[in-house]
Amino acid sequence: MLHIDVYGVIGIAFDNDIERMVEYLLKVEETAKPLRIRIEGPVDSGNKKDTIFYLKRLTEELDKCGSKLEIVADEWCNTLEDIIDFANEKAGHMLQIKTPDLGGVNNVIEAIIYCNKVGIGSYCGGTCNETNISAEVSTNIAVACMATQCLAKPGMGVDAGYMIVKNEMNRIIARTSRR
Repeated sequence: MLHIDVYGVIGIAFDNDIERMVEYLLKVEETAKPLRIRIEGPVDSGNKKDTIFYLKRLTEELDKCGSKLEIVADEWCNTLEDIIDFANEKAGHMLQIKTPDLGGVNNVIEAIIYCNKVGIGSYCGGTCNETNISAEVSTNIAVACMATQCLAKPGMGVDAGYMIVKNEMNRIIARTSRR
């Protein structure tokens, strides 16, 4: 699986033209084969309402084409209320749940559970500014709540964040296997 965050650039490149964006994304999907691909933040319309509109349309059109490419909502999807709004509109195949932005682990838990309830993927994300402790806590939450994906964190490098999250997942498996 390839996961690429494009920070709204596809929308900018194609002036938010749904047909042209879908055509481009289908080419990206074909190029990525045999790997599956997720595109995070293909559109950032500058506000929540319009971003939801475009991500919902992109998701619908890709699904109509039988595409397996997944759209990940990121920008304007920051609070528990935002996550519920994006999920209810199916504005993406997966929503990034930015753990530091939600204000408490209770909201991270509620967000993942809500995504599961409405059948949309949840990406337990965060920021490179987190600590190893926050990464370990959010990894436990992601596993317990059955998030679709968990961000390797903290940091912008791959190795350290990946190993912190992987090691915590292995600790979870070891603990539950002993029960």
